[in-house]
Formats: sequence, structure tokens, C-alpha cells
Amino acid sequence: MANNNATPKKQINVPTSLNFFFGGLAGCLATCVVQPIDMIKTQIQLSSESGSSKLSPISVAKNFVQENSYKALYRGIDSALLRQVLYTTTRFGIFYSLNDYLSKRNKGKPISVGQRVLSALTAGGIGAAFANPADLILIRMQADSKLPQEQRRNYTSVFNGINRIVKEEGFLKLWTGALPTITRAMVLNIFMLAPFEEFKERLKNVIPDTNSRTVVSALIASFLGSFSSLPFDNCKTKIQKMRKLPDGTYPYNGMIDCFFKTIKKEGPFRLWVGFPTFYVRIGPHVIISLLLNDFFRAAYIKKLSV
Repeated sequence: MANNNATPKKQINVPTSLNFFFGGLAGCLATCVVQPIDMIKTQIQLSSESGSSKLSPISVAKNFVQENSYKALYRGIDSALLRQVLYTTTRFGIFYSLNDYLSKRNKGKPISVGQRVLSALTAGGIGAAFANPADLILIRMQADSKLPQEQRRNYTSVFNGINRIVKEEGFLKLWTGALPTITRAMVLNIFMLAPFEEFKERLKNVIPDTNSRTVVSALIASFLGSFSSLPFDNCKTKIQKMRKLPDGTYPYNGMIDCFFKTIKKEGPFRLWVGFPTFYVRIGPHVIISLLLNDFFRAAYIKKLSV
């Protein structure tokens, strides 16, 4: 006979500090895998801006390696890892901490789509604002190969880049391109983190196995996140690598100006230029980071449940 007086199982939440740690660790591990693809993605975007018609990821990768080296595919890896420490640590930490808070506040009721979207927006915006300096330096280091020798910045490391930008341009210039970076992150988070958690809930009856459901949810989230955020990533790349023109002005006066000039010069569909490469870069990163973060959180909860 069932014991009706049995104490209900207490919900176990991951501590806030571990939400941040697990997110950062997952992001750094994923970055180590996809960094070469990110380099090729950036080269495609810059080739499109310069009017090149040779935008095949295979031909771009082949030319890049011939002109540089295989090792150059990992140029800026220190910036990329610092970006993950600042960005993914913050956005995953805030998102899952907010979700835990909202779950507690809802007293057992499922978190609504609106609540997930608000959590994703908040987490993405704050995370991107923190990480913009590292993101800026990464883009500039990746763009050097497209510039004449005398125009290259030749940052030797992320810290050398930060130091030189502060000395040569001013402290606030570390946030060059912050608006498209933050917008991209907010859009990516809305279409990545929120759908990932939402599909995990909604597919329970369709895919009973937890691991399979997590993988499918990550695949869906990676596609939605990639497609929605690429136009902002394109503008971000162009703004962050730009230098002053001979007349003292800059090629773009901000995100909106960059959008319109890209559409006028290259065509509207070029906002999604390099999408296959971008997806191959973003997709695995999203899937690896989401799965690893989920694994770390589940392992912690399972350990406390024993």
C-alpha cells in the first residue's frame, strides 16, 4: 500500500557559482574544437565585403592555409578562450540561475516561454557586454591576414591587444562594435537557450529518453540560433575590424549603417554569407556547450540525490 504521507522529493538546484563555472568550462571546451572553423567563417565574411566571389569554405580554407599555415587557424585562441570565460560563463550562469529562481518562484509550475525569453535576453546582453573587448581583439587578429602588411595590427596576444587599444585608441574603444555584439548575443540566446530548454520540456512524451531528447533539442536550438544571429555577426565582424579611411572617417557609422551598406553593396542575402560555415562553427559549439553544461549540471544533481 502506498504511503500517502511520504515527503515529496525536494527539488535540487545547482548553486549559482556552479552555474557560472559549468557554463564557462563547457564554452571553453567547445571553443577549442571549433576555433579553426571560426577563423574560416571570419575570412568568408571579409572576402564578401571586399567583393570576392570565391566564398566557398573549402577554397577559402585552402587559400588561408597556403598563405599562412595550419597553425594560423588557431590565431587568437587566447582571445577566444578569454571571451568564453567572460561571455559563456556569464550568460549560462545568469540564464540557469534565473531559471532556477523562476522555477522556485513558480512553485513547481513550468517556466513559461516568456520567462525563458526574458532570462535569455538578460543573460545574452550582460554576457556580451563583458566579453566585447576579447571579441574585438579576436576579430582583429583574424582579420590581419586580409590586410596589407603595413596595415596589420599584429597583436601578439589578447593582453597585448587590450594594452595597445587602451594606449592607441582609448579605454572605451575596447567596446567598439558593442551594439551589434550585444544584439547578436541577445538574438542568439533567445533562439538558442530558450528553445533548448523549451524543447526539452515539450518533447518528453515524444522522446522519452533524456539523452536523446537533449541532443535533438540542442540540434534544433543550434540551427535557430545560427540562422537568426548571422546577420548581426556579419555586421559585428565588419565594424570591429574597420580602420579609418584616408579622409579620417570610418567605413560604417554603426550597426544600422552597416546593415544598409551591406545590403546596398553586396545584396540582402549576403547578410547570411557563409551560413554553412557559420552553422558548422556555431552548431557544434552550441551543441557541445549545451550538452556539456547539461551533463555537468545533471551529474551534480545526481550526486546530491543519492
